[in-house]
Amino acid sequence: MTTSSILRRSFLDHLSGGIYGAALSSLLSQDVGKAQETPVRRSSSSGVYDLKPRQPHLEPRARAVIHLFMNGGPSQMDLFDPKPELDRNHGKSYFEEIAGEVENPAAAGALMRSPFRFARHGQSGMWVSEVMPHLSTCVDDIALVRSLHTTNLTHEPALFQFHSGNTLPGLPSLGGWVSYGLGSVNQSLPAYVVLDDPRGLPVNRIQNWQSGYLPPVYQGTRFRSQGSPVLDLKPEFEEPVGVTRLERELISRLDRLHQRKRSLQPELGARITSYELAARMQLAASDALDLNQETAATQQAYGVGDEPTDSYGRRCLIARRLVERGVRFVQLFLEHQPWDNHSGLQKELRQCCARTDQPIAALLKDLKSRGLLEDTLVIWGGEFGRLPIAQGDNGRDHNKNAMVGWMAGGGVQGGLSYGTTDDIGYAAAENKVSIADWHATMLHLLGLDNERLSWYRNGLEEKLTGVLTARVVHGILA
Repeated sequence: MTTSSILRRSFLDHLSGGIYGAALSSLLSQDVGKAQETPVRRSSSSGVYDLKPRQPHLEPRARAVIHLFMNGGPSQMDLFDPKPELDRNHGKSYFEEIAGEVENPAAAGALMRSPFRFARHGQSGMWVSEVMPHLSTCVDDIALVRSLHTTNLTHEPALFQFHSGNTLPGLPSLGGWVSYGLGSVNQSLPAYVVLDDPRGLPVNRIQNWQSGYLPPVYQGTRFRSQGSPVLDLKPEFEEPVGVTRLERELISRLDRLHQRKRSLQPELGARITSYELAARMQLAASDALDLNQETAATQQAYGVGDEPTDSYGRRCLIARRLVERGVRFVQLFLEHQPWDNHSGLQKELRQCCARTDQPIAALLKDLKSRGLLEDTLVIWGGEFGRLPIAQGDNGRDHNKNAMVGWMAGGGVQGGLSYGTTDDIGYAAAENKVSIADWHATMLHLLGLDNERLSWYRNGLEEKLTGVLTARVVHGILA
């Protein structure tokens, strides 16, 4: 160790213990407070982050999002993107042309035609496969994007990229960014609600709706579609309303006194906010998830009480009830990855559609009939697409170069098919849309500028769209 380093350390030791150190500490704490306030989504100087509604950057077209995530990677050429070239060249070898893009080369086969029939639907004449008979009646409300593409063909990183804009774990999710940017209209329900599948969690599990480096108050809150929406929501015993109110007022005062001395701990503020929200949710959450308030006709339209639509139908209906009550972002997942059709494509893809097609169409029609579709953005899609060649006898492997997704409502132009893929559906060709573009477009419709919605961390202005150039896809906007 050099003499200069010893002298420097001694100087810093003395500095930290004197009045200069106190002044420096004060300045640093102010800088930290300012750094936390740097994001365009303003926070209080006390480091409290809440879910109160905030002004967007732009005039919003949508006030809420329902995100229907199709875990596993739906096959674009079997659902929305028919390819006559696959019919003509069925059985022709194509492996050499795409060898570097095949996850499992040992099982790669020849070009495979779609086993499903396609037809044009609606005034727009949008192509839809026979396995989606209900959604085909809603195409004039949908902006279909057939030129989506991503960067990774493995489920875990691809899911991270779709939900957080990057293939790495530990980053804030879509709903976290939206609730951070806009807050929530309803202060008795979470801004960001997740309705996962009772059959099990998706790939990456709860990391799909984490808050990452954003304050914990912006992470997704899981609601159960049956039974108590949130475990331990009800108190163990009943007590007079006046007693409960006094208890909460006392706890709130004590919390604020405790927090005032710890102004630079956002986790503390988030925890206090969460507890206060939990108290308000005792009535609001139970009411929002009570489907007995819906008519028998409405429940039947969603497929509630029938198989295989009951579970997803319940969650789609709950999603409508939540956005109706001011929840900002609602996300629906399926278990694990049912759209990952490596084999038995004809059977498995039909099963996925049988579970989701009727409830999704009912959701769109229900939102529209209630005047909610105008300012509710509904998003559908998975983490990547599928290859045009067979895997095994009757399956398709992962494909990052082409995937399909759609948006409806909330400022989107209905009846539109945007972008194309090549002749066999292997890669996006015209009007390509990256995941960052998809995110920027969603934020734009909500009135948020993807370049201005940021969080200052480690000297960087972190954004959902990252450092890559992201464009708003104006071609699908109404």
